[in-house]
Parts: sequence; C-alpha cells; structure tokens
Amino acid sequence: MEQNFHGGEALAKAVEAAYAQGQTDYSLEPMALVDENGAPIGKIKDGDKVVFCCRRGEREIELTEAFTDPAFNRFDRPQLQDLEFVIMTMYHEKFKHLPIAFAPERVQKPLAQVLSEAGLRQFHCAESEKYAHVTFFFNGGCNQPFPGETDLCVPSPKGIPFDQKPELSLPQVAEKVQGAVDEGYDFILTNFANGDVIGHTSNAEAKLQAAATVSRYVDQVAHYAKEHGYVVAVTADHGNIETLYTKEGKPHVAHTTNLVPFVVLDPKGRDVTLRDGRLGDVAPTVLSVLGLRQPAEMTGRSLIETEGFTHDKMMLIILDGWGYGTHDQGDAIYLAETPAWDKLLGTYPNSRLRASGEDVGLQGGKPGNSEAGHTNLGAGRVVPQDDVRMDAAIRDGSFRTNPVFLKTIEDARQGGALHLLAYLTEKSSHGCIDYPLMLVEMAEGVKEIYLHIIFDGRSTEPGSAPAMLRALDEKLRKLGRGVVVDGVGRGIALDRDGNYGKIQKAYESMVLGKGTQYKA
Repeated sequence: MEQNFHGGEALAKAVEAAYAQGQTDYSLEPMALVDENGAPIGKIKDGDKVVFCCRRGEREIELTEAFTDPAFNRFDRPQLQDLEFVIMTMYHEKFKHLPIAFAPERVQKPLAQVLSEAGLRQFHCAESEKYAHVTFFFNGGCNQPFPGETDLCVPSPKGIPFDQKPELSLPQVAEKVQGAVDEGYDFILTNFANGDVIGHTSNAEAKLQAAATVSRYVDQVAHYAKEHGYVVAVTADHGNIETLYTKEGKPHVAHTTNLVPFVVLDPKGRDVTLRDGRLGDVAPTVLSVLGLRQPAEMTGRSLIETEGFTHDKMMLIILDGWGYGTHDQGDAIYLAETPAWDKLLGTYPNSRLRASGEDVGLQGGKPGNSEAGHTNLGAGRVVPQDDVRMDAAIRDGSFRTNPVFLKTIEDARQGGALHLLAYLTEKSSHGCIDYPLMLVEMAEGVKEIYLHIIFDGRSTEPGSAPAMLRALDEKLRKLGRGVVVDGVGRGIALDRDGNYGKIQKAYESMVLGKGTQYKA
C-alpha cells in the first residue's frame, strides 16, 4: 500500500457499488479490503489489540462473545490467542473480566429493587428487540432479576426486514402481559417496541401501520388491566415514529427531542390531577401509587398531585419511540388510524414528560434513546449517560489519560496491530467516530492501526456513509496513520436478537477478510 493510503476512499467506492445493488447502510453486507493479489489487509490475528469503540451494551454483546468467550459455540470460528480486547463500557456482567475503559455507573435502588425489597411480585415483558430495556436498563444495569421478579422475552420476527411486519411481535407481547394480569402480579412492566423499531425505517406506510397497531394494543392491554383492578400508566421512553420527514423532506429515521405522554387509567374512576415532568419522575409515581416509601436515591417526584391516590396493583406500559408530533401531514401518529389512542388521551388524565437532553442525562438538546429512557424510568432520577461521561472525558483531556487505553496502545507498540471497531456516525447512543479518531491520534509509534467500520443507518442520513468515509479518510491523512480495512452494517455486526449468522459474517470479515472484496 502507498504510504498516504488510509482506506476511506476505497471503502466509500465499495459502499456506492453496494448502494447500486439495493443495499442500505443499516444492512450493508461485509466488505473487505484486499491487496493486488487478493490477500486480505489488516485482519485481526493472534496477539493483536482490539478496542470496541461502541458504548451502549445490548447490541455489542454477541460480537464481543465471538471474540472473547473461549466456550463460544454459536458458529465455528478461529479462536484467537492472546487477543487483548477492550470494551468501552461494560456491555454485560459476563464481560467484567475484560479491560473496560469506562466502568459503569450502577444505579442504586432502582424501582425493581425497591419493589422486590417490599415483597412485591413483578413481571417484566418485551419482545427481544427491547427485552434488555425492561430488564438490564430498567433495573439500573443489573442483569439478574431481583427476588420476586419474573422476566419474559418474546422473540422478535426473524428473517425478514422489520418494516415488512410492522406489528412485530406485539400481539404475542400483549397476550403474555394479559396473562400476567390474570396471575395477579403486583407490578407489571411492558414495552411496545414498534414505534422505535419501525420508526427507524424509511417506510412511511409501515410507520402508519405500526402506529395503528400500537393504538389498538395499548387500548386492549390497558383496559384489560384496568378492568382487572390495575392502575395503568402509559408513557414512552423517547420520540421517533411521530416524525415522518426531515426538514429537507427526506424520511426521518432517528430519535426526536419531542415530549412524550404520561396517561393514567384508574379502575376506581377517581379524579387524578397530573403534572408535567420528566422520565425520572415515573418511578416515584409508581411507588406513590403502591403506597411505598421513596428511597433517598430517587430524586424525582410523583407526577400525581392528588392526595391519597394509592392502589395495590399497577401496570406500566412503555411505548418505545412514541412522542408528541406536529399533528399534521408529517406526523405518523396523527395520520394513522389511531382512534383508540386518541380516545385514551381524550378520556383519561394525561401530562407530558421531557425525555431528551439533560432531562435524561444526555447532552443538552440531544434526542433521547431507549437506554437512557429506560434507565431514567427505572432509576427515578436523572442518570448521567455514557455519552456525557465519555464526551466530558474528551473535553477535559481524561480520555487521553485513560489507563486502559494507554496500556493497550503501549502493548501495541511492543508488538501486534491495534484494531479499532469504529462506529461511523457523529451522534448516536452507540458511539461516535470521534472515539476511534482520538485513539488513532494517541497511538503514535504503533506501526499498524486498522479501522473496522460499522455503518449506522439509524442516526445518520440514508446514503451518507460514502461522504462520512471520505471525511474520515481526510482526518486519518492529517494524522498520518490508520487504515480503514473493512465495513459492515450495524444490522449485522450489532445484532441483539440471537441471529449469530449475522455475527459470523461480521467476525469473518474482520478476521478472515470474507465478504465482498475490494481493492485500494
């Protein structure tokens, strides 16, 4: 390779060729750089150092397993020896033995723990696309259910694009939740995934169908619980599906900063006065309704202003990605057939909650996300998110002095290549291209630095990857080091639904150079 070759332009051209074949950023099949003889360049091998530059958790688990678990058996793979694998945050407790650049801030006394310590039985249910959110994130970073807690995961559809089945597995989720009502759990938590999962696609018709489905099932489940003696609260973790188009008229596929609803149904038909607030006020509200004392760790306050409003059973329904829109032709919830949802808002007391930016521990003005949303909902307070902690580390210089990074870079200087699994976006809850770029800048003296691109396709504009790759290429040129050697879509590399065939594709691209090969 030429000394000034950094690979971004070459991968950009490969991506443009994939676009011509109908592929999209989110689902881009693996592409791997090869030399003039067809030999893969920059593959991960024994003794190398890897930094997984993503920060969230649930989407990073499967690929991390493939690289680090000696007992991994989901697919045949070359098990790399003496591989130093660094994770940015603790994706799961099973990885606590790995070097973790930013150790997690564990939420103390989340709602589920308080309910457990009070001896209440609780039921948490979602389909697999959002299962981690009603368990790990809602429970403050704890992977194990608390005593008295039953968790149930309903598989999301497999083998087809989600926008081809906009109802997802909501009918099955609704059935399981109503079964939990029949069993008399004291607290029931569920997530309806459609607003976020389908909201991330560019299929406007699918979004209308998804909104209609959510309307129908939230009405069905909420009234079933109410009729069986439950106070029901309906809210959302952030906005998404309500906004159909960007200012430029393109499909809107990202989260929003819009307010989200908070609706209360009371089986006794009492007058309920609600106030506006933020997501961190929901857990204190649940405790208030159930007549339990709020722990000192929860700094939010109940959204119910009516004195003495208590009950012995409660359900919390979280509509994922369901915000208040513009109530016009650009609002999917407004355009869709949602008479049941409209009636809920018109019949029952409701207020509006802030679910973005500093109100959920993110940077000011930043759209909310499912992880921040569910963490705040369960914690009963504002919880600083990883992006705030990590971006603050870049600003105050502590990113450069992070001991985990420094050790890994020094180890690479002594031998072995440094590989950065780089998320190609400027703003996402999963990561930012600034992280690998900073590491490249820090890695002076490392002879081999390779970037393995994971394309976003959610927080980025459709079709924007080539321009971003060319910008990355220019930044690497100025730094004088680092080569982009392969790329794969987030929908493949960051699967969270047990589709290990996808993970195999990503792994084999990074390790063996399999996939569509392209030359410099």
